[in-house]
Amino acid sequence: MNVAPHLLTEDRAEYMRLLDGALDTARARPEIDGAGPRLTRVQLRALTLNATALVTSAAANEYEHFVRLRAEHRAVLGSRPSVPADRSERGAGVLAVLGVLVPILAGTAAVVFLLAGSILHALAPAVVFGSTLLTAGLVFGIVAAAGLLCAATGLLVTALRNRPVEPGGTPDDELSRAREAWRLALLERGIQPFLHELLAATAASDTPDA
Repeated sequence: MNVAPHLLTEDRAEYMRLLDGALDTARARPEIDGAGPRLTRVQLRALTLNATALVTSAAANEYEHFVRLRAEHRAVLGSRPSVPADRSERGAGVLAVLGVLVPILAGTAAVVFLLAGSILHALAPAVVFGSTLLTAGLVFGIVAAAGLLCAATGLLVTALRNRPVEPGGTPDDELSRAREAWRLALLERGIQPFLHELLAATAASDTPDA
């Protein structure tokens, strides 16, 4: 099989899938199904694969655009550092744990100090330690409330960060459109016309001389 120089190795399988798909629909297309005794499906496939350079040249512009976008997309993905990302994930995990523990511990301490301070203040109003316990309970209550607020904010930020991206305008969508445009051009301007030309040549050769 002769592969066109501009068709990269990773795209050969896609070319063959498109060709096989075109040949698989032959039964619904009389001009292909009735190829005559000289060209079978296997022969049509082999001839088209041998003419890959000619067939794929019909979609050269679309293919060049697709390959360029794919290279740019891979360059962007490759430029993202993996280690800092791991560190940020670990940091986010630590913050998440703290966001859960701080409100619980501070809330528990607030309840204990407020309860003990209230009892001590009721039994001995003149004792200053009771007021100190009440003040400490209020402080821990504020800390617990602040911790809950921070945890809720963190959950909201995480939800917004991980929300699905709306279609349109993203590199993946642009790359998918370029790939589909190449596939369509290759099929409609390359593979199918080449098959038609083969069948037309076969029909002409099978026509008896007058």
